[in-house]
Amino acid sequence: MNKTPHASARVPFWLRWLVPVLLVITWLAIAGIGGPTFGRLEEVSSNDQASFLPAGAEATAVQDWQAKFRDTSEIPAVIVIESESAFTPAQLGEVAALKGGLEAVGGVSTVIGPVPSEDARAVQFVVPIDSAGEVKEIVQELRDEVQASAPKGMQTFVTGPAGLTADLVSAFAGIDGILLLAALSAVFVILLIVYRSLLLPIAVLFTSVFALCAAILLVFGMAKLGWIQLNGQSQGILSILVIGAATDYALLYVSRFREALTHTTNRTAAALTAWKNSWEPIIASGATVIIALLCLLFSDLNSNKALGPVAAAGILCALFAALTLLPAMMALLGRAAFWPFLPKLLPETEREPEIVTGLEGQKGIWRATGSLVSRRPRTVWIASVLLLLVASAGVLQLKANGVPQTDVILTASNAVDGQDALARHFDAGSGSPAVIVADEAAAQEVLEQTKATDGVGDAYLLADGGMPIIPGAPAAPGAPTAPAVRDGKVLINATLNFAADSNDAENVVVVLREELKKIDDGTLVGGVTATALDTNTTAQRDLVTIIPVVLAVILVILMLLLRSVLAPVLLVASVVLSYGAALGVSAFVFNNIFGFPGADATVPLFGFVFLVALGVDYNIFLMSRVREEALKHGTRPGILRGLGVTGGVITSAGVVLAATFAALGVIPIMFLVQLAFIVAFGVLLDTVLVRSLLVPALAFDIGPRIWWPSKLGRPETDAAARGLRPAPEPEPEAAEAGIR
Repeated sequence: MNKTPHASARVPFWLRWLVPVLLVITWLAIAGIGGPTFGRLEEVSSNDQASFLPAGAEATAVQDWQAKFRDTSEIPAVIVIESESAFTPAQLGEVAALKGGLEAVGGVSTVIGPVPSEDARAVQFVVPIDSAGEVKEIVQELRDEVQASAPKGMQTFVTGPAGLTADLVSAFAGIDGILLLAALSAVFVILLIVYRSLLLPIAVLFTSVFALCAAILLVFGMAKLGWIQLNGQSQGILSILVIGAATDYALLYVSRFREALTHTTNRTAAALTAWKNSWEPIIASGATVIIALLCLLFSDLNSNKALGPVAAAGILCALFAALTLLPAMMALLGRAAFWPFLPKLLPETEREPEIVTGLEGQKGIWRATGSLVSRRPRTVWIASVLLLLVASAGVLQLKANGVPQTDVILTASNAVDGQDALARHFDAGSGSPAVIVADEAAAQEVLEQTKATDGVGDAYLLADGGMPIIPGAPAAPGAPTAPAVRDGKVLINATLNFAADSNDAENVVVVLREELKKIDDGTLVGGVTATALDTNTTAQRDLVTIIPVVLAVILVILMLLLRSVLAPVLLVASVVLSYGAALGVSAFVFNNIFGFPGADATVPLFGFVFLVALGVDYNIFLMSRVREEALKHGTRPGILRGLGVTGGVITSAGVVLAATFAALGVIPIMFLVQLAFIVAFGVLLDTVLVRSLLVPALAFDIGPRIWWPSKLGRPETDAAARGLRPAPEPEPEAAEAGIR
């Protein structure tokens, strides 16, 4: 047997050195510009309520009307000073003296208060803050001022929408450094274990980091031009998504590159062969995720609309990095990329083993998996489906109807503690009133009905400057007596008896809307509570609207890639079932292990978009290789061979993606922690069960008909691929008899 490999063909200098070097230099330049831009994202990022508002909701219309009544966009901070006993006159005097110090804080134009509680054990100030400024810094100055000047032994809080926003921004503070470090560390460790190489993990990480730098540059430019809204939520997801996706695409390319190196000594030829064999599934995978993410543009929630193009831009950069930068680095490194375990060049006589069953040349866990699939395909896929259906039953326990804003932050929060103090001593809705826009002619009737509504503590018309008009109160010099009017409309503030972010408060808003529209159909009810209500309602409506669009888009892409109708339908169905199972298990974990009070209304939608799009990725990697092998060896042997040669790389990619999404859990925001668990668990479930057992077993059971209606689905074509005369396709058990 001749063991000497043939000499490799000569590759032109420009292709061997010039093109790879130019590509690497180009990406270094992109990283050099995009890297420093990371620290500038705060310039174009916003975490205020407006960046999450539903675009067409009633609460948003009210906010637009409020802007007409004031020159600046303000967000209220509520200062609460609490004592264990009743305030003495001297202490009340000290508290009143705080007003001057509070008004001196930058970004504060006026201070309303002090207002003592009925039990005389607390005092509150309402401080409107210009939201165009740095809310976090202004709130911190207020906290420092109050803590330093309040009477001894008293607790002080700065809460309300401004306080909660500031604490939310603080919770996102680690999103640039901690999150990125956690994700990259997890990826590096996994790659070291998988490849037992030093250079290859670094090359893959460079691909991911450079892709992220390019994505940040692109997103920064779009946000700077006002094309998109960027917030901490989408910023964090962008980092994770780019690192995970770029690594997945890189692993697919690396597996084909390593395979090519067993057939040639020419590193450039191997890089080009790997590129030719991997570009189609990588493009199809990236296009699937990009289009699925862009479907979020159909959402009525500004936060969803913002995430769509932001994340799609990230996937686009990951795609280009995996198809340009990584092949260039591999072309320069060659076998050295895998040091110290270099791929060996196979002797010519061993390069194309005869494939009969599809298990030839396989060993270890993937041979055992393929053997199981071929012996009992129907049993395997039915058992897998039943297991997923049982897990999906937990979806009924998922409480994804929104959570109070005070539960969103999972770490200690002065604002959250302040909301509790506010509820102990005042009408719980103090500082966050419902805002009613009414026609001037119906103002009094609307005001009376508002006051008569159960759950409303007080209501009053607003004059210019936001000053309340209190009927029957002693007229102070310069006190307003007439409401402010803009385009025939007036504003009414209604203080609710319940915390602004509670379900009880939302129920009051629902009743107000029903009753006030009976007086005047044009009456609008907004404010903090109404915004939360409209956001949850819109998110649930988006779930029903966007899911069918995403599924239709993915189905079309799979049909184009696999040249089949039946296979894509079954693949999409398997991923949807996997999503249901992931959501069901997550509901059990959230309720019984983490003890979460519920889930953000957008969690199921985001989980669906990421899990279905990314889950289809692995089916694309698998079935595109299965089709390639089926064209050579027949469908059933092609399934087993495709499963065996892609098993390691897809499992590694799934573990990497799960680890990167799990890194979102380091940010103490309930939404991100829940999304991290759903996607990480779902990806592992899809990788281990759906892609390894369910899909191969179902395809093996169906046989060539899986490719219907393409030519490959005809028995004579399948027989020709195996070098046989046309004959009826044997049943799975008969096919396995040949294996045994």
